[in-house]
Amino acid sequence: MSSYLFANARIVDGTTPEPGEPVSVLVEDGVIREVSASLKAGSAEVIDLKGRTLMPGLIDCHVHVVASLANLGENARLPDSLAAPRAAIIMRDMLARGFTTVRDVGGADVGLKHAVEEGLFPAPRLFICGKALSQSGGHADFRGQYDDTPVPTNRFRLGALGRICDGVDGIRRAAREEIKNGAEFIKIMANGGAASPTDPIHFLGFSRDELLAVVEEAQNAGTYVSAHVYTDEGIRRVVECGVHSLEHCNFISSETATLAKENGAYAVPTLVTYEKLVSEGASLGFPADSVAKADYVRSGGMKSLETMRNAGLAMAYGTDLLGNMHRHQSEEFVIRGRVLPAQEVIASATSVAARLLRMEGKLGTIAADAFADLIVVDGNPLEELSLLTGQGKHMPVIMQAGRFVKRAALD
Repeated sequence: MSSYLFANARIVDGTTPEPGEPVSVLVEDGVIREVSASLKAGSAEVIDLKGRTLMPGLIDCHVHVVASLANLGENARLPDSLAAPRAAIIMRDMLARGFTTVRDVGGADVGLKHAVEEGLFPAPRLFICGKALSQSGGHADFRGQYDDTPVPTNRFRLGALGRICDGVDGIRRAAREEIKNGAEFIKIMANGGAASPTDPIHFLGFSRDELLAVVEEAQNAGTYVSAHVYTDEGIRRVVECGVHSLEHCNFISSETATLAKENGAYAVPTLVTYEKLVSEGASLGFPADSVAKADYVRSGGMKSLETMRNAGLAMAYGTDLLGNMHRHQSEEFVIRGRVLPAQEVIASATSVAARLLRMEGKLGTIAADAFADLIVVDGNPLEELSLLTGQGKHMPVIMQAGRFVKRAALD
């Protein structure tokens, strides 16, 4: 594999409020070998950044790469032969925005992950939970009030984001099957949701015994549980049961945020999805009652950021976009920047996200032995977070594992 020396690079990675002084970064065999102000090129090709910003590849910790339709019930009925190529296009576009790693929290299977690893199409590194687990009538049950069709227990279509399981034995079996099938963590639906038809937001998913059981199964496999959760009551009960990753958290209280922090949990806010579901959802087939629920959830989003920051609760970057709304993935940076310092917003998509993925030192950093996932940005994102938006137009260079995904001329 070729080697490259990025010279005169000013690193922005979320660890400091200002770009670093110019340094050189040596990339060999897909990893960063050295970072120093006095590196010699040797046989490496020199890429003079002329003081441009160099960032670690971005990480989105809450995506659904198989969600090509906003109506998730319809999405679940797509044939795999259609869902898979659509997912490939969604991931290709994510990579073009500078997201070199994503965590799928419901839908993607191990076959899709292996296709990415084999390089069959351009895509971010993919971490998967398989199908999210939901109780009957929960956030992954799209049957509706008049549909008594028995739910499947296996052989789920690729476009289905979740599966239904009930009771301690049922949730244990589902978790074990997902782990056997390649899941790297377990996702559960612990509150009602906007997209599903029969569960108001305040509904609590699963009993405490079921929650304790699924956490035990994840821990037995050396991994963790992620929970879809909005309400303060819902968040508190999953934290008390040992859930590690808290998705959304729009109505969290300061007391619960402090408890989550003390328990070592992470939050993954996803504010951009509510803005876009309200403004675009109906035109893309999102049901009217679901749009109303999204609008309700949106009301608590900005306050939740301040609440969690004040409690010291770690927040990773997430978006949770569906259908054609995936194009707004980078706008989460700007939304969070209305409340949080730019340094912390960038850290959420770099070092904080890497810790949640248990890939600290390998992802989300520019340091020796890290994967060579790098993006060059024209300008300083610490001053203008919108430089990370625009479908990658401010990113002349995107590198993943030492290979160029995008390489424009640097004037």
